[in-house]
Amino acid sequence: MIVDIPETSTGEVSRRLVDLRKEGGAITLGRVLTLLVSLPAGSARVEEAITAAKHAGNEHPCRVIVLQPLPDEPGPGLDAQIRVGGDAGASEVLVLRLRGDLASHEAAVVIPFLLPDTPVVVWWPEAAPDVPAEDPLGALAKRRITDATLGVDPPAAIRARIGSYVAGDTDLAWSRTTPWRALLASCFDEAETATTLTGPGASAVVTGRHNEPAFDLIAGWLATRLNIPVTRTVGEPLVEITSDEEYLRLSRPQTELTGLLSRSGLPDALVPLARRDTDVCLAEELRRLDADEVYHESLDGIERVSYP
Repeated sequence: MIVDIPETSTGEVSRRLVDLRKEGGAITLGRVLTLLVSLPAGSARVEEAITAAKHAGNEHPCRVIVLQPLPDEPGPGLDAQIRVGGDAGASEVLVLRLRGDLASHEAAVVIPFLLPDTPVVVWWPEAAPDVPAEDPLGALAKRRITDATLGVDPPAAIRARIGSYVAGDTDLAWSRTTPWRALLASCFDEAETATTLTGPGASAVVTGRHNEPAFDLIAGWLATRLNIPVTRTVGEPLVEITSDEEYLRLSRPQTELTGLLSRSGLPDALVPLARRDTDVCLAEELRRLDADEVYHESLDGIERVSYP
């Protein structure tokens, strides 16, 4: 069910939400968090962000509050939309369109809608504040999720996260690396591989599109985990770690779903390595609300990576 409420107030929206829950028999007891979705003015990704949040909410039932600032429209004023039932999945979705001067007061508008005694997570699907933790919305949240991949300048965006990091920050570019990191880490379970590929003469090359910060994070992760020289280049997705005695190579054509894992002394293996969708990455990040120390170390590790 989708209910539009034009020219309204936060109090009226709250009353309508309660009425809809009574009519549909829905309750909030199963909501585990409040997810704030902050979009930039004029964003064309509103429905895309709602769909991703709805799918992630099937794993983490929550109240999703989508904020769409419209500073150039007459106001100040608030137009709202409530989505429940099949149109919201396991969650309930509020879309708040803030017109005129109200567009600069997002944090004040959302406070009446925060679920009591549950954590708040804020997600910026596109451009994010320079320091997410100091943003008024970020200050309300225990977890702050950005997405450098959809920024205006993805390489610059992920580098900006290095200096602005505060415990609780993360980026969806990091969760896009999870399958790559899992496969690479599994190869180092063998003591011999761990010794030869991290010893003297070992080095790594990470290749990916210039505007794909996930590969910058993989490079930073390898630099900190293996403590070897790492080079980040542009090309088809590839991670190659070599030493004088052994090599490990994980590659995948840009648009394919399957990668190729090659190791010295072993036959090549096909492995599942599809690019992850936003909803899957978002669901992964919502599984934890504490500081992600490995992500932080990998961010710092980017400074140790060579960019020819």
